Amino acid sequence: MKGGEGSGEVGLQQGFCCRELELREFPDKYVIRSLDPSLPDQAFAVSRSDGGIKSLTGDAISESPSKVSQIFGVVGILRLISGTYILVITSREEIGTYFDSPIYSAKSMRFLSCHKAWRTSQEKRDEGYFMSLLRIVESTPGLYYSYELDLTLNLQRSCKLDEVRLSKPLWKQADPRYIWNKTLLEDLIEHKLDAFIIPIIQGSFRTIDFTLKHLPAKISLISRRCNRRLGTRMWRRGANLEGDTANFIETEQLLELEGFKFSFLQVRGSIPLLWEQIVDLSYKPRLRIIGHGETAKVVERHFNDLIQRYGNIVVLDLTDEHGDEGQLSCAYAAEMEKLSHVRYVSFDFHCHCAKGRLDNLKILYDEISEDFQKQGYFLINSEGVILQEQRGVTRANCIDCLDRTNVTQCYLARKSLNSQLQKIGAFSSTDCISLYVDIDEAFKMLWAEHGDEISLEYTGTHALKGDLVRYGKQTMSGWIKDGITALSRYYLNNFQDGLRQDALDLISGRYDANRTGPPFQLKDSFSYVPVASALIIGGLTVTSFSLNQAGRPPQNFLSSVLLAGLAAGVMAAVKANGRQFCSRPRLCGPF
Repeated sequence: MKGGEGSGEVGLQQGFCCRELELREFPDKYVIRSLDPSLPDQAFAVSRSDGGIKSLTGDAISESPSKVSQIFGVVGILRLISGTYILVITSREEIGTYFDSPIYSAKSMRFLSCHKAWRTSQEKRDEGYFMSLLRIVESTPGLYYSYELDLTLNLQRSCKLDEVRLSKPLWKQADPRYIWNKTLLEDLIEHKLDAFIIPIIQGSFRTIDFTLKHLPAKISLISRRCNRRLGTRMWRRGANLEGDTANFIETEQLLELEGFKFSFLQVRGSIPLLWEQIVDLSYKPRLRIIGHGETAKVVERHFNDLIQRYGNIVVLDLTDEHGDEGQLSCAYAAEMEKLSHVRYVSFDFHCHCAKGRLDNLKILYDEISEDFQKQGYFLINSEGVILQEQRGVTRANCIDCLDRTNVTQCYLARKSLNSQLQKIGAFSSTDCISLYVDIDEAFKMLWAEHGDEISLEYTGTHALKGDLVRYGKQTMSGWIKDGITALSRYYLNNFQDGLRQDALDLISGRYDANRTGPPFQLKDSFSYVPVASALIIGGLTVTSFSLNQAGRPPQNFLSSVLLAGLAAGVMAAVKANGRQFCSRPRLCGPF
């Protein structure tokens, strides 16, 4: 390694993890064997009866299996009531490179079952529910990994790793909070199967290559989703008592040009108070702030952790100043007044940027520009010498930390990019990326697609306000798309996300089936979607029928009134019991 202010040769041990593997299926076991020439004779077996794990070498690998297939990674192992499940990557796609190392997206995954016999009919029913959760896990979006590099660390942290840590397996170099499969790796770690352990991030990874003034350049955008309060939009809001927040994401924009490497970090996360927004069939459920004696400590814990990791913090609160959002924002501001070492800025995005007036983000930027420039960015040269470090980050939030947040982060990323290009002389002091139409369009698309992917992981749909990032204004097709997306979110939030939340709690280790025990004896599985739909459609039908009757002779007036009253009663009953008709998590509470 070479050093200046610090050392920064980017690149870990090449080929440390198995790139390609062979799955051998036997009647009594699964054998996973390395096909990587640099890691020959690496294999392990998992018993199909009790889930026992054993390393294999030599003759044990050469046994004849009943079925052989290729896989591309072992995500991890999950132990449930009835047995063990091995999650493997069955297809992948190379989606770009990170400093010359290939980066892959997990396109499909499969659980391999190692079943014991069910002891009771209740356990069989419970396991059936768990299996429905595993099917959701198999289709998890936004999973990225590398066999050569650890994607959980940003460039600044990677360049500061010492030789001892660089010599360790990838999972030992990684930041545990960003390893999506952290809990699933425990058995592999215990059995020292380092060659098969791949730290996977959930988030986004996208790159664009372009030419600037005849010079080849590349921008990469990487987002890392924290695993500490993992969840869906309505079932994971705010913070827990440890100060971990929902939808907390570190986003890194990387620029490579003329041997220089720039890194610019931003973070987003739910408002770090104790609050909830429980679905109840209404389009916009009421926000509720939970009064708790630990609230001030929760906020302090959250920001002390950020300061320790990133340095100076500037909080950008993009929520509305009125209504439920306004009350939450006021409560947030009141807590932030107690933290003199963190700057809090409130900016009503909907008020300032209504009707696509994104130029008004300049008002926000002007207010924070001095702090923003002091925070700076990270820079190393072609020899790996650190020339500049980023000394802090902006922490942005709206309510979901998706749509308004993504627009604002894109704006700040553009400001940083212009500054970086001016730093090395690629731009004059008056140049900016907006003057280069092709590059500008690619940059906008990069951030728009990034926003879609982050939204898909939290809400199940693409982002709203995508047109504002892509085109700087809202188009008619964008209005229509946003309307469809909003309806999709409504449906998923009310009728699907309870199940999805259970899947996330199971896979992240927040719920342990073996430790906690069967959770369902008092709660039979029941789908409320048909009931709610039947009642609503029935109510609308009765209402329509009563209105038709109202125009007929007076003798039908009484029946029309009765039908209208029945319809109103049905609708009122559905509304009053809205929470009972919605899909709810069954494994864990919100905090």
